[in-house]
Amino acid sequence: MKHFLLWNPVIVPGEDVKYSVEFQGEYERDYANDSWISIEECTDIRITQCDITEDISATVPYSLPSLIPPTLTVTADGYHLLVELGHLGPGFEFWIFYWRKSQEYQVHHKVVRESGTAVHLETMEAEAEYCVKAQTYVEAINRSSNFSDVQCVKAREINRINC
Repeated sequence: MKHFLLWNPVIVPGEDVKYSVEFQGEYERDYANDSWISIEECTDIRITQCDITEDISATVPYSLPSLIPPTLTVTADGYHLLVELGHLGPGFEFWIFYWRKSQEYQVHHKVVRESGTAVHLETMEAEAEYCVKAQTYVEAINRSSNFSDVQCVKAREINRINC
């Protein structure tokens, strides 16, 4: 029995789209910390199909993800809440959700179309803690990833010297 994974192409005008396939089987889910395994022959490919026969078993259920959550770095620079998103390539949007830790009912949302640079989310109150999570979204296939892990940072009191 042969196993082929086929998908619709992502069209980004003027860009060369490459695909990579990862899988997660029962062992990876239950015993290997929910890890994902890359299929070497299907990494950075331009075609929209992959022969996964050698990498999976016919008797185990697998997950084959189409989008991964973004990696993000959340920092407090003085009273500025900043987030930097790991670069995934062209054609991606990032949906960022952030809130003051004591006010989880009031979540703010920001859409960012570029990654690799710090984005200012909010001016923080002194000594307050803020949390951030994000998703990857691709309009061409109308799909979003799972959320990233939540990261929280605390604004530091800035000492001021009066002259």
